[in-house]
Amino acid sequence: MWLSRFTTKLFGQYLPSPFAIAVILTGISLILALLFGEFKPGSSPLVQVFSLWETGLWNQGLLVFAYQMMLILVLGHVLVLSEPADRFMEALTRQVKDPTTAVLWVLVPTLLLSFFNWGLGLIFGALVARKVGEFARRNRIPVNYPLLGACGYAGMMIWHGGISGSAPIKASEPGHLQDLMRGSETAIVWPDSISTAATVFSWPNLLITFTVILVLVGVAYRIAQKASPKSQAWPDSISEFHEEEPESGEQMDNSVWGGRILGGLILIVVVIQYGAALGKLQITPNLLNLFMLGLGLALHGSFKRFLWAVGQAISGASGILIQFPLYFGIMGLMVGSGLIEQLSEAIVQTASAFSLPIWTFFSAGLVNVFVPSGGGQWAVQGPLVLQAANELQVPYAKVILALSYGDQLTNMLQPFWALPLLGITGLRGKDILPYSLTFMFCGGIIYLLGLMLF
Repeated sequence: MWLSRFTTKLFGQYLPSPFAIAVILTGISLILALLFGEFKPGSSPLVQVFSLWETGLWNQGLLVFAYQMMLILVLGHVLVLSEPADRFMEALTRQVKDPTTAVLWVLVPTLLLSFFNWGLGLIFGALVARKVGEFARRNRIPVNYPLLGACGYAGMMIWHGGISGSAPIKASEPGHLQDLMRGSETAIVWPDSISTAATVFSWPNLLITFTVILVLVGVAYRIAQKASPKSQAWPDSISEFHEEEPESGEQMDNSVWGGRILGGLILIVVVIQYGAALGKLQITPNLLNLFMLGLGLALHGSFKRFLWAVGQAISGASGILIQFPLYFGIMGLMVGSGLIEQLSEAIVQTASAFSLPIWTFFSAGLVNVFVPSGGGQWAVQGPLVLQAANELQVPYAKVILALSYGDQLTNMLQPFWALPLLGITGLRGKDILPYSLTFMFCGGIIYLLGLMLF
């Protein structure tokens, strides 16, 4: 418990906001580029540094990436707010009979949904944890509500190795690696893409992820047997959609067939346009987002209800909107000034083909504390680990997964992505931290062993 109290104090009192951290990292990158960067003669290094930063800030390919990540979060949230999803959560809630079944009916579906989409799993976990907690209180079932909250957040520990993981799905997009590594060593011919068949759907990743899920279920089940019951004062009731009498000209917006027809057509387009890619297990952000757009429209029915859900979900993407360009600016500085090559050379001199994935895993976990965004971390750290992997002849897919594992693991420590869950459940960070830290240590051992063995 002393560790959770220390961590809560550290993050609550001394760690700046994620945006402030992005600004601080930008300043540090500017200074490092000026001190150690390589510049063209005939022009002021300061001018070149700011030019590199500005070029990275508005990198068109990476701005597309930021918008794709926003849609993954927003559309996942939209799916959770649909009536079928609500009925599904109510059905799960009715299965709760005791403290252990309460934990399992929150944890298992949250983990499985998070593997499909991190935004879907994050919001689903928060809502189902609250619904189960309320059901347990009404029916006098002695549950530990903070443990339920931690179980609803545990999906953030497996998301980056899943279908919506920023690094794997962007690496599978044709041309992304060349765009990411533009300005680095020109003698290297980077692959057009790295299929998710080699990362997300590879048997080592599936085995490691499945093992983590099994261990988390076992650990949570054991904790639920021993944890003392603890209830919670709930926040205001969850916002719900209210049907209103349509005004003149709004019939189309209120018709349940509008969304169903359009959603169905979009899903047909997904099959036609991406059928071949799906057959090869090559998932890209565009495929995932188009599928969720069509499914979201079909599940909500009316355009009005769908847009209400988008309005509810959009605030959660504000961090991506404003922080990602700053990380792209950092990436532009590191690549354009030659810092990436210098850092990768330093890594190559101390690492080996065996230790590079392990180094990547631990460093990604540390970086995630300061850059709590898988996409932002991929933009900054991705070029570095890819360059080192090329030098040491380590498969790119392995270092991509190592980065993904390290990034997702310390989400159990970093409170940034827990904010939506805390707002929905009424819990505090220090309430769920003892349990999320336990999940983190157990999962960390499995990820580390997996990288060593496979």
